[in-house]
Amino acid sequence: MTDFNTQVIEEFRANGGKVGGNFTGASLVLMTTTGAKSGAERTTPVVYFKDGDRVYVIASAAGADKHPAWYHNLTANPELTVEIGAEKYRARATQVADESERAKLYARAVEQMPGFGDYERKTSRVIPVVHLDRV
Repeated sequence: MTDFNTQVIEEFRANGGKVGGNFTGASLVLMTTTGAKSGAERTTPVVYFKDGDRVYVIASAAGADKHPAWYHNLTANPELTVEIGAEKYRARATQVADESERAKLYARAVEQMPGFGDYERKTSRVIPVVHLDRV
């Protein structure tokens, strides 16, 4: 884990899910996944949005040409721990498979966080949208 992520995670947990700096006002979730190859637990801060009661995350990797490591972990091991604010619970991750639904949800994410539009323009890959359902 990078020093940056460690700092964000510590600040998140110390402040009931609130983080400053680049993430001031952002909706952040901490996802603790199981490594696809290592089997080790990895905690990653990710911006999320809600549609009704459902929590969604975008596997943007800031527009990189590869999916983020956490996405590969969830593909191999979809069970994870979610932290939102002071709440912590087990969840199951599922990629939105229907392209029209994915496009609609991605557009919602761009409305809320315009940077996701920039990420989409930077890459040729289709950026996955994943929902995290409480189990």
